[in-house]
This record gives sequence, C-alpha cells and structure tokens, in this order.
Amino acid sequence: MKAQDRLQPHREGKRSGAKKESAIGLRLAITCLTLFLLAPWPSHAEDTRLLSVGIRGGVTGASVLGEEQQETFREYDAVATIGLPWGWYSKSGWGVGTRLIAGAGVIQETGSSGLIGSLIPVFALGSQDGRFSLDAGIGGALLSTHHFGKQNFGGPFQIAATVGVGVPLYERLGIGYRFQHYSDAGLHGSDSRGADFHMLELTYRY
Repeated sequence: MKAQDRLQPHREGKRSGAKKESAIGLRLAITCLTLFLLAPWPSHAEDTRLLSVGIRGGVTGASVLGEEQQETFREYDAVATIGLPWGWYSKSGWGVGTRLIAGAGVIQETGSSGLIGSLIPVFALGSQDGRFSLDAGIGGALLSTHHFGKQNFGGPFQIAATVGVGVPLYERLGIGYRFQHYSDAGLHGSDSRGADFHMLELTYRY
C-alpha cells in the first residue's frame, strides 16, 4: 500500500472532525446570539433606524479556517447597516449595541459568478452614532449557485460569520475592514467547502 493511500483515511478523518467542531461552534454561537436578543437589556439606544449605507469588496485568502482554498473568489456588495433597539450606551455616547447588516452583490471566481445576499445581526462596540465600531456576529447568506470551478459550497444557504471595524474618513464618510466567513457547517455533507473574505468597506453614515 502506498504511503499516500495510508494517509488518505487520516486526512478524511481530520477534515470530518474539523467540520463537526465548526458546526458545533456555529450552533453554540447562534444560541448565544438568540439568548442575547431575547434578554431584557436596559436600553439607552434609539429606535430601529438606518445607520449607514455603503459598498464593499474583497478577495479570499489561501485557506478556509485551516483548509486549503480550492478557488480564488472576489465579492462586491452594496451594504446597509440598521441600528436595533437593544443595547446600552453611557451619557458620553459610547457602549455596546446591536445592529443588522444586510448585503447584496456578486461573488466571482475565474470563469463563473453568482449572486449573493446576506443578513447578519451583530454586537457592536463603539460610539452610538456608528462613527467608530468593532462588531461581530453570525447570520445567514443565500447563493444563486453553489458550484464554482472545483469548489462546491454545498448548497444555496450558508452560515455567515463576520468581524468588522470601522472608523470615520471625512465628515459622514467612513472606511472599514471586514472578515467574512461562509460555510454550510457540514449541512450538505463532508465534501463542501466555504470561503473566507477579506473586505474593504466605504460607508456613508446618516
């Protein structure tokens, strides 16, 4: 038996274990997020309102949470951030709140492309007006196609996890960086693979 053949079951087992751990972690995070949104927080935030709109674009890295990326992707979106009424802010205007980030755009790989839409609730630490923010959250995304070249995302629905930071650029304009991960969390079998995007954002704050 060749060494490569002997290593194959080990690699498959390692990949399966990583997917199971990822699925458990995502389910736990979703549960924590649900409990947070249902908790009776003391709210000093305003009512639900549109905080900002903008555009963003980015590319994938060489790996997907430790796994090799099979294709290189680009994503371009229009994005809107909505302030939710749960949160706590001090009199100085700094604190923690909740927001909903909605995105719609296109995902591309050399030779193929598809539409993508995402809806992600996040916790946001920073100023109440959204000028300075550090946010993180988990939501969902829909793909118009889930086959791109060699890579199979598994299905049209993807778990979307994000971490982002934003700072003011000029008056109401802002700039930011966002890491966004897409994965089916093993919902469509062990052969699927997601993508990790590194994105730059340009926003207009209301």
